[in-house]
Amino acid sequence: MNSRIRRLAVGLLIAYLVLFVQLNVVQVSKSTELNADVRNSRQTTRAFNRNRGPILSADGVAVAETLPSTDERFKFQRNYPTGGLFANITGYWSYAFGATQVEKIHDKVLSGSTTDQNINALPNLFDRNLDTSGAVALTVRADLQLVARDLLAGREGSVVMLDPRTGAVVAMYSEPTFDPNLVAVHTSADAEKALTFLDASPGKPLLANAYQERYMPGSTFKVVTTTAALETGGLTLDRIFEPENAYTPPQTTDPIENYGGSTCGGDFATVFAKSCNTPFARLAVELGAEQMVLAADRFGLNEAPPIDLPRPAASHFGKVEDFTDNIPLLAIRGFGQNEDAVTPLQMAMIAGSVANVGNMMSPYVVAETRDHDGGVLSRTEPKVWRTPMTAQTATTLTELMVKVVNEGTAKCCMQLANGVQAAAKTGTAQLNSNGEPQRSHAWIMAFAPAEAPRLAISVVLKGTTDEISAGTGGRLAGPIAQQMLDKAIEVGL
Repeated sequence: MNSRIRRLAVGLLIAYLVLFVQLNVVQVSKSTELNADVRNSRQTTRAFNRNRGPILSADGVAVAETLPSTDERFKFQRNYPTGGLFANITGYWSYAFGATQVEKIHDKVLSGSTTDQNINALPNLFDRNLDTSGAVALTVRADLQLVARDLLAGREGSVVMLDPRTGAVVAMYSEPTFDPNLVAVHTSADAEKALTFLDASPGKPLLANAYQERYMPGSTFKVVTTTAALETGGLTLDRIFEPENAYTPPQTTDPIENYGGSTCGGDFATVFAKSCNTPFARLAVELGAEQMVLAADRFGLNEAPPIDLPRPAASHFGKVEDFTDNIPLLAIRGFGQNEDAVTPLQMAMIAGSVANVGNMMSPYVVAETRDHDGGVLSRTEPKVWRTPMTAQTATTLTELMVKVVNEGTAKCCMQLANGVQAAAKTGTAQLNSNGEPQRSHAWIMAFAPAEAPRLAISVVLKGTTDEISAGTGGRLAGPIAQQMLDKAIEVGL
């Protein structure tokens, strides 16, 4: 009898242990996998029956909020009052398709499920109506987003403005955009229909083009080449470049021409202000691939920037081996053509590094996260990401970029209000080959006030229309940068 009891006890103990292990596997080891399984709707349904906190612009506008739901299956509905104005920053929160952008990265704060929020809720543990939702405060201003939208006026392109001293992004808007309310609906079929339509739409509206798409930079890239030449000590501003309309690099018979086939020359400050191509092609060849790639790397061009948003694109210059036995390619990329590719965010950061005495700050869009009572859960602290140049080089580049505004390619369009001095570099990136219809991106990068910079900006208009392709960066992108800077200074930035 005792042996039977012992066997029964051992069997029950083994069964208990198996059950215990299995419960732990299901509830602990596989919890993440099970919660993410598309067939498991209980977790999602529970989330849509809890309040979710707001996402707020830097000037106090709710750009994402939660409202009572008209769908009897759920208590709440996520709403985006500004429509597409902040879509590429906030993203969306959808019952069927999950979350993107800030909604995804700060899901725990917004839903009130961070460790700190759970600890703060312990005194009210048995209050079933307790709201622990938090808020996310952005660095981006709604008034500046509106100005950027109005200035782009439906043309494909991007505007990025940041504080060069901290890296805080104060405006980041792209056309085309999309309305996240179309995806945040509770009906899965309607959300899927909206996403399918947007995914097939021209201009990639679901992509945050300001930091996830790369464009040929044209002459704005000459800031990088100039930095490389100044940092090596091989360039002085009084160096004379003989007037010419074309330069033929070694290893080719195909000449590089100045914009429009014009004749261009003079001291370096003059050719920078006039944005001649041939001097920068010559400089790139003189510097060689190693120095040019090193300069590009110092600006972070071959690495994704550390912005606090998902999947930033890495800008591109190339590796040393790309130019082995290909000097003409190095010459062309020295003035921003061929396969040079830069995001609008990266270009604003390049302008910011000149403005910030050579230091490139890590960009960010979230200023802080807060609990339900307004207490700060986390705050973004500015930090240096790269130091692409010395303070002396930054000072020299500022002088050159001021001359662009006062005497060069931005003279037409970058005179700021109240006598504030801007510094800038324009760019017209030619997309077509010789003999093909003209297609060009129009660029500008700038900062202000030049003597004590607080704002850096980049603007790109994509060469998708004849109007843009027939223009230049100064004439088309310049007025957008000018009015954005004027507005930002007006509101006290």
